[in-house]
Amino acid sequence: MKTILAPVDFSAPSDQVADTAAALARVHQGRVVLLHVVQPPIVTVDYGVGIDNLQEILVMSEKAAAKNLERLRDRLATGGLAVETSLVTGAPIPHILKTADEQKADFIVMGSHGHTAFYDFLVGSTAHGVLKSAPCPVVVLPRRKHTA
Repeated sequence: MKTILAPVDFSAPSDQVADTAAALARVHQGRVVLLHVVQPPIVTVDYGVGIDNLQEILVMSEKAAAKNLERLRDRLATGGLAVETSLVTGAPIPHILKTADEQKADFIVMGSHGHTAFYDFLVGSTAHGVLKSAPCPVVVLPRRKHTA
């Protein structure tokens, strides 16, 4: 049984990532592991949100992510596809790589937000970080262009 890891962030490409992971799992008679990494808020100024509020924001983010993962899991699980979910908090790249290793993923399917090379140079790209160290093949889906 093949394991397809699908990190999702609930942005526009997430449904395409989930659908592609499900299609790949069906072809290989495998399972999908949907992963969402909640990133803690980063406070960069002294006049930001208080520590108590940061914890509250994190809890609210985790609850919303759990609901979104459940919705996505239920949608994919039609037709008997095995779908698991994983929700963790921290930095996305290390958690994606760790989950791929722990789950013995055969493929990672993830999306690209289509940022410019300059943006990726300054900020970094999750897809690029995963590609550099992944323990298995990575399928990166390009951002779909919307037609008017």
